[in-house]
Amino acid sequence: MSFTEAARDMRDELIQLRHSLHTTPELGLHLPRTQEKVLAALDGLPLEVKTGTALSSVTAVLRGGRPGPAVLLRGDMDALPVAEKNDLPYVSQLPGQMHACGHDLHTAMLAGAARLLSARREELAGDVIFMFQPGEEGFEGAKHMINEGVLDAAGARPVAAYGMHVVSAMLPPGLFASRPGPIMAAADTFLVTVKGRGGHGSSPHRSLDPIAAGCEMVTALQIMVTRGFDVFDPVVVTVGSFHGGSADNVIPDEARFEATVRTFSKDNRTKVKRRLVEVVRGIAAAHGLEVEASFGMGYPVTVNDDGEAAFVGRTADELFGPGRYFVSPQPVMGSEDFSYVLEEVPGAFVFLGACPADRDPATAPYNHSPEAIFDDAVLSDGAALYATLAHARLS
Repeated sequence: MSFTEAARDMRDELIQLRHSLHTTPELGLHLPRTQEKVLAALDGLPLEVKTGTALSSVTAVLRGGRPGPAVLLRGDMDALPVAEKNDLPYVSQLPGQMHACGHDLHTAMLAGAARLLSARREELAGDVIFMFQPGEEGFEGAKHMINEGVLDAAGARPVAAYGMHVVSAMLPPGLFASRPGPIMAAADTFLVTVKGRGGHGSSPHRSLDPIAAGCEMVTALQIMVTRGFDVFDPVVVTVGSFHGGSADNVIPDEARFEATVRTFSKDNRTKVKRRLVEVVRGIAAAHGLEVEASFGMGYPVTVNDDGEAAFVGRTADELFGPGRYFVSPQPVMGSEDFSYVLEEVPGAFVFLGACPADRDPATAPYNHSPEAIFDDAVLSDGAALYATLAHARLS
């Protein structure tokens, strides 16, 4: 029986696990209920299972029937602080928490892959590491698991690592997409506090207005990006938070804003950090104000190995037939902490369309939306691809 057939046979169990995870979403690094459900799903399989110390991770190692290298498969497990707005029989039961990014599907698919590969472990010329990871949504869970030894769980560093991510829009259901090189951006944070001198709104000349200078900074940052960086090596700076003042007729002492900064190359990541600070300091000096600017380094660029990305494409074509995989012409501006794994191990990250068949992928609510819905129909194919990538890579 092929992996696709075996995965379809366990379809109902995968859906049941996914729905159970969806009803009790957990945030951050500590996911006790989620961990418990994963351990139950793996119970009885011939796996060496360890749980994390600093986080509720699960690392499971499947020893193949013949000696050989190791391959790592990763699925993230955490949810988001989003209040779900869907009318589903398995809607989140925890107020303000939701699996709005599809990590419940990733967890179920990886558990399914563990079952598929366990049934054929004698065929494996090497070992498989199953990385069930908390804390992807801004908590650097992958880095924590690396620090706790996930990459050495089989005794030697894996020769390849594969991660998968469902999307509730953009891609038709069941379509896989990846690309060689950068596939997701680095995501950093720029924090600015503009310090002036407060006063009466009717007499701005007697004050040093931090709001006016801050607004000028926001506009100048956009101009700096378009005039200072090559459009073929994209940089995005988006100010998503701006706070200043408490009344219409009061000039405050200070104003604050925060921006997310997205880049795809190390050179631009370094350059934009320097240029952002230069711009806000220059404008502050021109207005006679002071400014505090800091740069918080987030997830690095997610970079696929060229050979492993090609291998994913060939494997998907062989498994599902032509038309189910395409090479994405451009990367995605979102970020991923699987980037930490790919900094250490060659591998590939692949997207899977999970938009429900009755929705238009071009207009459906996207990941992180309180109305995002993911189609259970893709669970079997995701589990089959996970398993096939490991099986084929160890062959």
